[in-house]
Amino acid sequence: MKNPRIIFWFIIVLTIFAVFIDLPKVIDISFDSPTLPVINKKISIHKKILGFNPGLFLSGEREFDFRKGLDLEGGVSITLKADMKGIATQQRNSALESAKTVIERRINFFGVSEPVIQKATVNGDYRIIVELPGVTDVNQAIKLVGTTAQLSFWEDTASSSAKAQPIATSSALPYGITNIFQNPQKTDLTGSDLQETAISFDQNTGKPQVKLVFTGDGTKKFAEITKRNVGKIVAIALDNQIIEAPRVNEPIINGSAVITGSFTTETAKALSIQLNAGALPVPLTILEQHAVGATLGTSSLQKSLFAGILGFFVIVLFMVVLYGSLGLLASIALLLYTIFVLAIFKLSSLTPFGITLTLAGIAGFILSIGMAVDANILIFERMKEELRLGRKKDAAIELGFTRAWSSIRDSNVSSLITSGILYKFGTGQVRGFAVTLAIGVLISMFSAILVTRTFLRLIYRK
Repeated sequence: MKNPRIIFWFIIVLTIFAVFIDLPKVIDISFDSPTLPVINKKISIHKKILGFNPGLFLSGEREFDFRKGLDLEGGVSITLKADMKGIATQQRNSALESAKTVIERRINFFGVSEPVIQKATVNGDYRIIVELPGVTDVNQAIKLVGTTAQLSFWEDTASSSAKAQPIATSSALPYGITNIFQNPQKTDLTGSDLQETAISFDQNTGKPQVKLVFTGDGTKKFAEITKRNVGKIVAIALDNQIIEAPRVNEPIINGSAVITGSFTTETAKALSIQLNAGALPVPLTILEQHAVGATLGTSSLQKSLFAGILGFFVIVLFMVVLYGSLGLLASIALLLYTIFVLAIFKLSSLTPFGITLTLAGIAGFILSIGMAVDANILIFERMKEELRLGRKKDAAIELGFTRAWSSIRDSNVSSLITSGILYKFGTGQVRGFAVTLAIGVLISMFSAILVTRTFLRLIYRK
């Protein structure tokens, strides 16, 4: 293109847009100087300036901000192992996917912001990795994601029914049921027959309770169970624990029931969440659990940002010393590259595929800054060769970019292939590194080929 002004103004508009996207909602300026010797006073600046508030233009439940991972935000990480002994080999992957879906529903009901839930298969072990940013209570998190939540209803064999399941072995009986029934028998009514649950409060005592509403089939099953057990006890078990054993006074045909007990509002809410989300298809055991404090996360973020800024200025110094004015242009392009990538990270928070920044992801981003300079170095070296052959500057620019493109393309494609392999077979932070590296590589090609080239054409045009 002989006149690059259109592309130049496109880059300017894109840069302004990206800068506004990158601005925080509030810019907090805080500075305290040491005591100055002449005036014997300290200079303190503490001011908050309004930045860019996207809430004025956007609507929706997603927060428009950088998504920070567990190591930056603080929170709880739990690694769960699925017990696949009773699952056929060909069905294990689907069972793990179902367990992951149930855990996702539970966490969404609970209201945790931006959770990360991933599957992994390691040496034949089927695992689910759960990261809950902002959650500080490890035990609460374990109960939320690891409880099987298998609801069952039991009756005595004296009330025989064709639809009751065979008598369970003693090892499969809920704890404490033998104190209620002589010959306990499990009915065919389970948690899968629930339509929804909700927290309600007893009108007499004011204590919280969990209200159950059954589906159409569940309503029929529950009506049959209560009809044949009028004046008798029907026990309700959750995860092989008897939680209630009410006596049936009359048949219940409206398809609703309540579970009462020594609930607090929090425990009733947790039980309702588990029942709404459904039972886990496989038992899960905890392999690893740990909590990361918000203070540690903030410290890690500050150190990472310092490393990134320091690395950026070292690269700028290197380019200016080695290539002079060309290096300065490349540094400006590198600054724009950084602004564009950060804007993409932030904009991704509005999508279901939001990019979560972790320490490993920041490392990938910093690495991609160095890789972005590689393209400029290749181009400038090719330009030097053309100038040594007696080419004019405008011709050297075009030939330098053209002949360096194949090398830039091949190196970046190999980096993208590596990122794809890391994302496919990696887990957790390895995936975060792969995603940020891949985005950085793609934007670096845009920066080197379009931004740097446009600047050079404007400066050295005829």
